[in-house]
Amino acid sequence: MSRDNSSQKDDIELAPPVMADGRLLWALARDNGLDENSPYAYVMWCRDFAATSVVARDAEGTPRGFVIGHVRPDAPDTYFLWQVAVDSACRGRRLARRMLDYIGDRITERGLTHLEATVTPDNGASRALFASFARDRGAEPVWTPLFEREHFPQHGEHAHEPEDLVRIGPLGQLAAADALWDSAELAAEADRPRRTAVSGQG
Repeated sequence: MSRDNSSQKDDIELAPPVMADGRLLWALARDNGLDENSPYAYVMWCRDFAATSVVARDAEGTPRGFVIGHVRPDAPDTYFLWQVAVDSACRGRRLARRMLDYIGDRITERGLTHLEATVTPDNGASRALFASFARDRGAEPVWTPLFEREHFPQHGEHAHEPEDLVRIGPLGQLAAADALWDSAELAAEADRPRRTAVSGQG
């Protein structure tokens, strides 16, 4: 199944982050309603986990969105997506989905079979995003409770909602099916002149 390639039709370019992006990703997260983590965390992420992250840049090179995640040390077949951010000025352009597809392609190329993320119970947009990603990859999204309220500080600005885990997989099935289909089509195309020549001899 072909996926949306609209990232090639506008001024947004998807690419791994570089360390200088760290402070910009921190500001993007802060300005668009995500948890305000340490700036150090974003700089470190851009240094150590660039290969499993993506930044969406506009024509001027300004980050307009990002996905950051890593391969779980205790589950080397699983990618954990930590954070998705999209600039409010770029909403409505399916940017989150395009970045998620970019990550999905990269991790399946590396042989990973599952993607995980956590989402608060009231975040309908993120739940719909992961559901559509799973559906288009021919995979099953499984939701289970993971982080409860007692796992987080619950005072002042640090109060945090619980988060459910979504586990999506196995990934790569559609890519494998597409490859088999393409191989069959190529074989049929290569065989067509030979069959035509043989039938013409009669």
